[in-house]
Amino acid sequence: MASPPGELSGSDMVRGHRLRERRMASSTEQRRVPVLIIGAGIGGLLAAWRMERAGFRDFTLIELERSVGGNSRHGENAVSRYPLGAHYLPLPTREALAVRELLADLGVLQGDPHAARPNYDETMLCHEPQERLHINGLWQEGLWPRLGVAAAERDQYTRFLDRMAQFREAKDGQGRRAFALPAALSSNEPRWRELDRITMRQWLLDNGFDSPHLHWYVNYACRDDYGTRHAETSAWAGIHYFACRNGEAANAAGDSVLTAPEGNGWIVRRLAPRYADRTVTGAMAIALAQGAASGANRRAASADFFLEDENRVVRYEAQQIVWAAPLFVLPHVAPELPADLVAAARGGDYAPWLVANLTLRQPPHSGAGAPLSWDNVLHGSPALGYIVATHQRIATAPGPTVLTYYHALSAEPPQRARERLRDTPREVWARDVLADLGRAHPEIGGLTTRLDVFRHGHAMIRPLPGTLWSAARQRLAQGWESVHFAHADVSGMSLFEEAAYRGVRAAEHAMRRLGVGFGQPLG
Repeated sequence: MASPPGELSGSDMVRGHRLRERRMASSTEQRRVPVLIIGAGIGGLLAAWRMERAGFRDFTLIELERSVGGNSRHGENAVSRYPLGAHYLPLPTREALAVRELLADLGVLQGDPHAARPNYDETMLCHEPQERLHINGLWQEGLWPRLGVAAAERDQYTRFLDRMAQFREAKDGQGRRAFALPAALSSNEPRWRELDRITMRQWLLDNGFDSPHLHWYVNYACRDDYGTRHAETSAWAGIHYFACRNGEAANAAGDSVLTAPEGNGWIVRRLAPRYADRTVTGAMAIALAQGAASGANRRAASADFFLEDENRVVRYEAQQIVWAAPLFVLPHVAPELPADLVAAARGGDYAPWLVANLTLRQPPHSGAGAPLSWDNVLHGSPALGYIVATHQRIATAPGPTVLTYYHALSAEPPQRARERLRDTPREVWARDVLADLGRAHPEIGGLTTRLDVFRHGHAMIRPLPGTLWSAARQRLAQGWESVHFAHADVSGMSLFEEAAYRGVRAAEHAMRRLGVGFGQPLG
């Protein structure tokens, strides 16, 4: 069968790889701004949001890609909006104050952001049924494998969940949670942080958990949040997945999530217009440097950008810079970067992802068992399943829909997976996606009218053992003179809450340096 039509797109590899050439012209114009934000993913957008919330608007936001949002970008066609990356936000913990304040600002959290159990906009809470699993030829409710699972393995489920509940409640002598979100607010006691030395798989085995189905689920969780198999994921990060989130709502269950047809793109759609007059896209950072003393003996900084549409280089001089782009780019653009920061920035390992959006004439047949849900996972698949972009609609009759299929390329070394992501034609990806989904939906090929593939070469930093609480990671949190790092890479885990925390924290550091008051810190 011929492949359905579609596009192959993603983060611009050609533009990004031009940094290796190091053959850029000199700047033709200089612009001055008090604060420059480099990178308009969630970290950069939240830095802009925090400054604007404090009444400070004198910043410029610069992005390499044509659209802002980073891993929360989205697409749209005649049927629906759909995500190109992150697709939901769990109910925020009370520690994730920046996220709660943001959601209140956007009208989704209703009432006091500090409340233990606030109300949330009903239209943003994921409608039922929320998730199902295809296993042994049938669909079951929920993602924990139950069909065909022996009682002994289910007993291990119970024991595992009890351990995770204990971790969720655990605190140190200063009242800090063992596993908080943002992670920086977690306890620093060695008994918890030593879990960063081993893999999550090893922790399971060391604690008597050998159930194949339990290992499948934990491996799925690590691939889903970190793009990394549980045999490579830090045990601290693996436990954090289950133990950190304790957000509650007055009008929803604690495991509810906030979502929209475009995934987390709804947040980008509401924030980006606020800063459109100060946003520059299609601009690649090619040089970053600290400058001489400027005004009140403050060290200024400068950044050169290649503006692709104008085919020229512009230099921005700023008193403070918020670097909200991936950290691995830094050594390529900042020759003066101290050696310890160079090593820390280069120390990150990144997971590549593929996201496919399938436009269908009508939803696929539900199949035997649980009905079509928002999140639909296939047991034994190399991918992570699909979500239904039109799930949040209230429709009286089924019609065209979009399925968003996620595949973390975690079965091979990241560099090899990136090369395959770069070199594989869309038609081959389309064939593989349809074959995988065809195991549960034999009719999928005949229903699909379009199949678009989006590539994330460096989608997220991988929380490998020994990386989360290393001295190098702590050094990144300190920034570099007048340059403040605002990417989730600083946390070592690519979570929305981490990006928000780092963006807000960097913005507050920059404003403090400028003498701008901002009230109670959120980061």
